[in-house]
Amino acid sequence: MELVIKTSNDFDKLINSGSLCVVDLFATWCGPCRMLAPTIEAIAEKANGKYSVAKVDVDEVEEIAIRYGVNTIPTLLYIKDGVLLEKSVGLKTESQILNTIEKYI
Repeated sequence: MELVIKTSNDFDKLINSGSLCVVDLFATWCGPCRMLAPTIEAIAEKANGKYSVAKVDVDEVEEIAIRYGVNTIPTLLYIKDGVLLEKSVGLKTESQILNTIEKYI
């Protein structure tokens, strides 16, 4: 299940949890973000404790987008132990995202 992050404190706890975190930076008004949402949900369902999936609305928690220099959404961040491993901008397929996850778990 994906986690909706509402504060930067919650975000910091998640990314420092020790497991890989896939973070979807999105906005409710963003068409491509809405198109990516079902893919993110499917990936979250496949996690089985191997990684975490979180969603961050950049309009609600803007400081996270600023911290990672995100100017375009949707953006996916792959973070482990507080370290940004990879940043991916734009729509991605489920297999593309799962392939990236496999590199880091």
